[in-house]
Amino acid sequence: MSAPYHNPGDPFGVYVHWPFCAAKCPYCDFNSHVRHKPVDQATFVEAYAREIAHMASLVPDREVTSIFFGGGTPSLMEPQTVGAIMEAVSAHWPVAADAEITLEANPSSVEVRRFKGYRQRGVNRLSLGVQSLDDEQLKFLGRLHTADEARAAIELAREIFPRLSFDMIYARPGQTLDAWRSELEEAISLAADHLSLYQLTIEAGTPFFDLHRKGRLIVPDQDLAADLYELTGEVTEHHGLPSYEISNYARPGAESLHNLTYWRYCDYAGIGPGAHGRLTVDGHKLATACERNPEIWWQRVMVEGHGMRDVEQLLETEAADEFLLMGLRLREGIDPARFESMAGRPLNPDIISTLVYQGLIETSKAGRLRATQQGALVLDAVVADLAS
Repeated sequence: MSAPYHNPGDPFGVYVHWPFCAAKCPYCDFNSHVRHKPVDQATFVEAYAREIAHMASLVPDREVTSIFFGGGTPSLMEPQTVGAIMEAVSAHWPVAADAEITLEANPSSVEVRRFKGYRQRGVNRLSLGVQSLDDEQLKFLGRLHTADEARAAIELAREIFPRLSFDMIYARPGQTLDAWRSELEEAISLAADHLSLYQLTIEAGTPFFDLHRKGRLIVPDQDLAADLYELTGEVTEHHGLPSYEISNYARPGAESLHNLTYWRYCDYAGIGPGAHGRLTVDGHKLATACERNPEIWWQRVMVEGHGMRDVEQLLETEAADEFLLMGLRLREGIDPARFESMAGRPLNPDIISTLVYQGLIETSKAGRLRATQQGALVLDAVVADLAS
C-alpha cells in the first residue's frame, strides 16, 4: 500500500522566492519588498545555497522534477544569480533531465534584456506578469510596463523559451463581459501555451483594500464576477486552452508541472524570504515557513543554516484538509481513497450525495471526486462541508 504523503517517484519541487520588486503593486499582498539601493545579489546567493543545503538534509532522497523562481520579481535577478542558485540545487539533489524550470518575469525593457541569459542558465519556462493589455488598466494596477512592452516581451519570450505562460487580472472595476472577451481573445492570440487568469481580489493590508473600504474602488458584484469566470472558461475552451485548475488554462500537455505538484499535494521545498514548503519527513507532513524580512532571513541563514521561522508537523486531519483544498481546485479532482489514507476515515457519503444533488461536485468515470463549475465558485464552502 502506498504512503499517503510521499512515494518514490512522486514529483518533488523546489520553490525559490526572490522578494525584491522595483515597486509594490497596489493589489499585491505577496511577500515583496522595495529597496532603493541595489541588492547585493552575491551575498544573498550564499544564503540561498545554505538554505538549500539544509532543506536537502531534511529530504536527501529526492529527485527534483521542477524549480520555480517566484517573487517578488525574479527577473530583477542577474542571470548568473539564477545560475548559481540552480547549481546549488543540483549540488544537493539530482535534477531530472526533463525538469521544468520556471522563472517569473515582468515585461519591462530592462528585464527583457536578461531573457537569453536565463535561457542559457537552464530556465525552460517563462511566466510573464502581463496583467492587462490596456495601458490605462496597467496604470490602475500599478504596473511599470506598457501594453506594447508586454506584447514585445511575449514575442521575444516565444523565440527564446520552449514554454511560455502569462498572467492576466480580470473582474476589474467597470469591466464588462464584452471588454474582457476582447482582451482575453487578444491574449490567446499571442500564442502562449498557458494562461493564469485571476479575478482581482481585495486583500487586507494593500492600498486597494483601503480604497475599497472607503468606497473609492468598486469591484464587480458577485453575479458579474461569476459571469466573468464562466465567460473565461468558455473562451479559453473554445480556443483550445481548457481549464485544468480554477485559475489556470493550458493546451493539453502544457500544464504547469510545478503548480501541479502543489495541487496534487506532493512535496516541495520553499527556499528564500517568506517561502512556504511542504515536506514529508519520517512519514509526517511538515509545513515550513521562512522569515519574511529579507535582511533578517539572511542573518538567520548565516547563523543557523536556514531561515525557517516555523516548522509544524501537521496532524493527519490537517494534512487531509489541505489535500482536499488543493486537489479540488483541479479539474481532475481527488482520489477519495487518498483522503481516507490521510484522515483515517472516509469522506461522508451523505455529504457527498447532498453536494452532488446541489450540483456542486461530481464523480468522474475514474472514480475521482471533483468540483463542478458551479462548485468552483463556492469551493471554500464545498471543502468545509466535505471536511466536516
